[in-house]
Amino acid sequence: MRNVRILVAYDGARFFGWQRQDGFESVQETIEEGLEAFLHRPVVVHGAGRTDTGVHALGQVAHFHVDTPLDDNRLRRALNAHLPPEVVVRALETCPAEFHSRFHARGKRYLYLIWTDAEPSPFVRGRAWAVRGVLDVDAIRRAAAHLVGEHDFTSLASSGSPRRSNVRTITSLRIVRRRNRLALVVQGNGFLYNMVRTIAGSLVDVGRGRTSVDEFAAALAALDRSRAGPTAPAAGLYLLSVRYAEPCFAARSAPARD
Repeated sequence: MRNVRILVAYDGARFFGWQRQDGFESVQETIEEGLEAFLHRPVVVHGAGRTDTGVHALGQVAHFHVDTPLDDNRLRRALNAHLPPEVVVRALETCPAEFHSRFHARGKRYLYLIWTDAEPSPFVRGRAWAVRGVLDVDAIRRAAAHLVGEHDFTSLASSGSPRRSNVRTITSLRIVRRRNRLALVVQGNGFLYNMVRTIAGSLVDVGRGRTSVDEFAAALAALDRSRAGPTAPAAGLYLLSVRYAEPCFAARSAPARD
């Protein structure tokens, strides 16, 4: 029985999040069913964290234990052959027996994508937040600077799964503008429920002029969710990567779709 970790990309529009839920299609269940289809035994897949309904991933990490003569490359190819096109295992490797994708994670990086066309393309639907009108990107950058560092993020998270502390550290938050696209790339040691989406919604309020930079900073300090902006739609959120102390997927496999 060996421990195997995988790097997974998925289009979340089809799924009710990562975690298995009775009666709802999830990414976790889809991968477990794919493994069972050719290994002929149930396999439990553990993810680095949950993503909600409609949220996408380019670099979700998960692990599972399996007893099979297939080497890593053949196992990856077999698994991808039993997954729908919305889910792709980008890399797979046998890892130390004690590795746990969730408990050993040191940080995560997310992208939130905003499309600012006056008349958004229909292809944006389900892939980004279509925001009409011009946004003040300079004001958004000044407000975003208040988030970098260690803070209590109570004001920027929805009530959800229990946690011992609302204190998290954001190590970087980049605002990238490309014509009619605005990308928020945020990295930190951990994130609260809906934290990135609430950051995006609050920063868009700043960009629209509904909230000043000073009011945004005061809302963060207030530790009161009602003081911050709305929770942005799930469609614009992407889990880009998960960081670990040990190097993972250093020898990346061949392309997942051969």
